[in-house]
Amino acid sequence: MELAHRILEGDRRALARLISLIEDDGPPARAALAALYPHTGRAHVVGVTGAPGTGKSTLVNELAKGLRRRGATVGIVAVDPTSPFTGGALLGDRVRMRDLAGDPGIFIRSMATRGSLGGLARATGDVVKVLDAAGFAVVLVETVGVGQAEVDIARTAHTTIVVEAPGLGDDVQALKAGLMEIADILVVNKADRPGAAQTARALEVALELGRNSAGPGTDAAWRPPVLKTVALDGSGVAEVLDAISAHRAYLESSGLWSRRERERARADLTGALERELLARLLARVGEAALEEWAERVARREADVYTAVQALLG
Repeated sequence: MELAHRILEGDRRALARLISLIEDDGPPARAALAALYPHTGRAHVVGVTGAPGTGKSTLVNELAKGLRRRGATVGIVAVDPTSPFTGGALLGDRVRMRDLAGDPGIFIRSMATRGSLGGLARATGDVVKVLDAAGFAVVLVETVGVGQAEVDIARTAHTTIVVEAPGLGDDVQALKAGLMEIADILVVNKADRPGAAQTARALEVALELGRNSAGPGTDAAWRPPVLKTVALDGSGVAEVLDAISAHRAYLESSGLWSRRERERARADLTGALERELLARLLARVGEAALEEWAERVARREADVYTAVQALLG
């Protein structure tokens, strides 16, 4: 397909065009993805997640600049909340990443969640594949920042960075219950603020508790480092980049890289099956039937499982 060929040749306009087609989920996008898929599997996908207000965008900006200084090309997927008026990404092309514009080794794309839960847009995984096929060595995926529901990033990324910041109340308690389990690297950003040392210590304690209570079969060989950064001036970013490289080396030497690839492929496959089967069902029974059963469930005339069986039957 011509679009896929142009992307492999390094055409940025073709890349932007295909990502738009992926977001619209049309047949041309699927054909291009099929043509590009054999060229994927080389990029290191790094997810950056955490509560709102921790400075994720600023950190991603600094990580990208640091990676470029080290000679790596970088694709950035920034998942933003959806505008209630346009359906597009609220922060557009990320005004905070303007200083990366113009660098041919960086490609930035904002994506709207469009109602997807879990902090990621539905099409995020496909966009990551396209950036991988286009030859970007590292793909940074920044999630929308909705707290504990963001564990979806762990299914998309090889390395997950969880960002915390001092002064956000009891967020560390929330982290212990949700995001701590998916963190490969923990970053306390805004470390020049009061309370940064306490926040780092609390994360260390939470990590230790998690390791002690982990069941058999849990990956205990990699201990997530707790690193402090001030992303506004770049302090500590080099150490985060070193940890990203160390985690990739660990994944490859331990065999976990291929295991995570299989897990990601399975998640992609089940997600695509769910969407396709739901679309086929709705095409067969019609939206009206779905609405009718939803109304009956709301009126307590039927339960959800009875409705599902009736729609499927």
